[in-house]
Amino acid sequence: MSMITNCRKLFIVTTSICMSLIAYAHNVTDTHLNHHQQILKEQTSVYEEINLLDTIALKELQIDSRSTLALDLYQDSWNSERVNPYNASKMDLPDSLVIDLSEYCIPHNGHITSNYGWRKRRMHRGIDIKVQRGDTIRAAFSGKVRLTKYERRGYGYYVILRHDNGLETIYGHLSKFLVKPDQEVKVGEAIALGGNTGRSTGPHLHFETRYLGMDINPNAIFDFNNKTIRQEFLAFSPKLLASQGPSAIHVEGTKYGYNKGKSGSSSSSGGVATYRVRKGDTLSRIAQRNGTTVNNLCRLNGIKRTSILRPGQRLRIR
Repeated sequence: MSMITNCRKLFIVTTSICMSLIAYAHNVTDTHLNHHQQILKEQTSVYEEINLLDTIALKELQIDSRSTLALDLYQDSWNSERVNPYNASKMDLPDSLVIDLSEYCIPHNGHITSNYGWRKRRMHRGIDIKVQRGDTIRAAFSGKVRLTKYERRGYGYYVILRHDNGLETIYGHLSKFLVKPDQEVKVGEAIALGGNTGRSTGPHLHFETRYLGMDINPNAIFDFNNKTIRQEFLAFSPKLLASQGPSAIHVEGTKYGYNKGKSGSSSSSGGVATYRVRKGDTLSRIAQRNGTTVNNLCRLNGIKRTSILRPGQRLRIR
């Protein structure tokens, strides 16, 4: 009887130990799983942070590349007195250029009342958009205020912005400035109020787009009827802007004239486009500026990534 009792006790103790071990094993397993899940969660958080940092870095790189283009074009030229203080010539201009228009804003949603082109004996170097006095006028692209001024027999109160993508825009016949010279502005930011100042027969916004002081038909950039842009990247040859007489570019099969000088027949640049290497240029910089790739430049010109570029050398870009 004593042996049976002892066996029962031993069985109970053994069973209790086994149950404890099983419970401990489950607890260890649950702890391990929880720990593992926590690690995965932290890794996911890290990946999200990395992706966020990559996105921010890419955005900063895009902004920096646009700012670099403006700096390359205008160098140290910053004049807060004149509309066109530049003395651009054929020798100063790159053979071709791609302008990033992807981040834009229509300055005002009114309809066009007067288009770009000749008015009898005077050249109208922008477009007129219908506004009411006090309507908000917005920056077409991000950039910096170069000039705010009053001209009694011309623009009236007007603002000139220099943009990171290399363009400058002019906003005329305003009633009030909302920005100051040297102020940084973001695309779509309110810069002024519409008005009827200067040489004007009624409230409207006179809007110009310029490249190194030379006017470009705003219709080549914006589709004012649909309140959008023609395309994200505008490719053209600045040499056309420096030529005598008007010239034109093709945008989705339609000609929009550039003009500098007297009226005449329009022409367009097509086929092969080249670029003249300047001091300090690299293949990556040239590719970025002209909307192409280093591999494409190498293929078109029969060169390698390690090839030495000489100032004055011509490269085919398309």
